[in-house]
Amino acid sequence: MSDNNKSIHEFDFSLICEYFSSMERQGPGSPEMTMKALGFVDNLNAGSRIADLGCGTGGQTMTLAQNTPGIITGIDLFPVFIDLFNENAGRLNVEDRVKGIVGSMDDLPFAEEELDLIWSEGAIYNIGFEKGLKYWHRFLKPGGFVAVSEASWFTAERPEEINTFWLDAYAEIDTIPNKVAVLQNSGYVPVACFILPENCWTDHFYVHQVKAQEVFLAKHRGNRAAEDLVENERREARLYDKYGEYYGYVFYIGKKI
Repeated sequence: MSDNNKSIHEFDFSLICEYFSSMERQGPGSPEMTMKALGFVDNLNAGSRIADLGCGTGGQTMTLAQNTPGIITGIDLFPVFIDLFNENAGRLNVEDRVKGIVGSMDDLPFAEEELDLIWSEGAIYNIGFEKGLKYWHRFLKPGGFVAVSEASWFTAERPEEINTFWLDAYAEIDTIPNKVAVLQNSGYVPVACFILPENCWTDHFYVHQVKAQEVFLAKHRGNRAAEDLVENERREARLYDKYGEYYGYVFYIGKKI
C-alpha cells in the first residue's frame, strides 16, 4: 500500500479517537436513515435487548433510544467514545436503559440468543461483513434482527483509482447482490437493503470534519502523523466527490432464521 493510500487503521489510535470524538457521527449516516432502517424491524418492546456494535459516541444509538423501547448496550473499543456516549445518554435522560461499555465486536459479553436486535452503522468492516454476521448470529434470538450499514459497490465495474483505493482500505467491499447473498448464507432472511443518500456522506459527515480538521491541526501543529491523518480524510472526501456514483454505504437488514 502506498503512503498516500493508507487505511484508517494505520494511524495512531489515540489520534483517530481524538479526531473523531468531536463529531456526532464517526461515519456516514443520518437520523433519517437510522429511522428508515428501524422501520423494517418489528416486535420490539420494553423488555427487548438491543446492542449497537462499534457505536462510537452514539449518534445513531440516541436516535434508536428515542424511537424504540428496550434496553440498549453500546459497545466500542475507544474509552473516550464510550464516555461521550454515556454523557449523551444522560443528557437525553435515557441512561436508565441505554449504557455504553468498552469492548470488542468480536468478543461480545452477551449470552447466546440474548438479543432481539443487533445494530452496527459503518463499523462491521472492522471484523469483516461475513465474519461479523456469522459470529453475531448466535447472540440473536430466533426471529431477531441484524441491521448494518456497509460499504458496497453500486456497479459491476468502476474506475481503477477508486477500485484500488477501496480494495486497499477494505478488501471485502462488494456489490449489493453479493452482500445480500452473504447475509442470506450467514443464517438470515434478507428483509431489506437500501442505499444511503449522498447527504449522509456530505452534510452529515464530511462537512462536519472541516472545522474539526482546523482545530485538530492547530493543536498538533508540526505533528506529521496528525497532518497525515487529516490529509487521508481529505483525500477520501475528494474521492467520494469524484466517484460517489460508483459506491457508498448500504443498509442491510436481516432476520435470524
